[in-house]
Amino acid sequence: MQTRPTFGQWLKHTWLDILTMAILGAIGLGVYMARPVPSRSFAVTFSDGEIVYPDFGYPLRKELVPIWLAAFLAVLIPVLGFLIMQIRVRSFWDVNNAITGLLYSLITAAVFQVFIKWLIGGLRPHFLDVCKPDTSLAPDAQYNKKGFQQYYFTRDICTGDEKQINDSLESFPSGHATAAFAGFVFLYLYLNAKLKVFSNYHPAMWKLAVIYTPVLGAVLIGGALTIDLFHNWYDVVAGAVIGSVMAFSSYRMTYAAIWDWRYNHIPLNRNVPFNYFSEGGELAGAVFTRKAGWGDATKVVGGGHDSGHDGTHTYNTGTHTYNPNQDRYHAGPSVPPKPVTEGQAQPQPETMV
Repeated sequence: MQTRPTFGQWLKHTWLDILTMAILGAIGLGVYMARPVPSRSFAVTFSDGEIVYPDFGYPLRKELVPIWLAAFLAVLIPVLGFLIMQIRVRSFWDVNNAITGLLYSLITAAVFQVFIKWLIGGLRPHFLDVCKPDTSLAPDAQYNKKGFQQYYFTRDICTGDEKQINDSLESFPSGHATAAFAGFVFLYLYLNAKLKVFSNYHPAMWKLAVIYTPVLGAVLIGGALTIDLFHNWYDVVAGAVIGSVMAFSSYRMTYAAIWDWRYNHIPLNRNVPFNYFSEGGELAGAVFTRKAGWGDATKVVGGGHDSGHDGTHTYNTGTHTYNPNQDRYHAGPSVPPKPVTEGQAQPQPETMV
């Protein structure tokens, strides 16, 4: 994986993913365009004219963040983040795995949520304004009233635009929040791994601010939906959960770990298993930060060391090594070497796909 492959080599190992993404995308788009399945019942007014559920009677407003913009930002901003990291990482496979994982997250999350919208759905806060119900239609044979004392109706009494009515019946879960969290939480995990915020040394505070900026962006996009009243709060929470689950799952599929600071920056090879016991390994130094020895695979992943990058000596206290001239402090061996018994071969370096 140290060498950039030709397009043919890359396509040979990626074509199935591309085909799967295309199929899932087509399925998701088809379900998104389909008429919602459930026929939801809803009340309109009491006998005195008071609206029964005011939380579904808000006016239809213009979206603060359209769905296309939420999806666009969920792709563009993470990709820009991956590319900026290459200032130091400079690895084709890191960019490849990052973008591939991002697409895994976004596409699977989108398909997951459109099926829930289609088969379960829910009423948007502006449902009654879009529906424009005419209860005088109810006495007709095909528009029977429903429920106790016949206070409930179906969409058959709606007189509004068909497309808007379909959309207003698919509030749960939020597609905006799903896309935002699927993309931005993946970026959060990637930035944490490259900057080593949660690792074996005390990083600078700006790194904490950087990794949580994408999460803030996702929260703001989701929160905007409760301001323009396109979603209920629980729609946004459900979308956030779906997007986050897919982001975590996709990151772990493409990188060696999520939280383990020794490995979570290392992109996985598609056909060769990663050796968690090796003292270094391919792309072990694929990080942005250069603090605490990170960026030098042999001195971080392999364990403690007795000299710095510039050849200066360190003091060995038995369990720790400390270099007074550099910002490095390592707690013993970070990765225990794999024991080799008699007759066993030493672990061989991983080969490029």
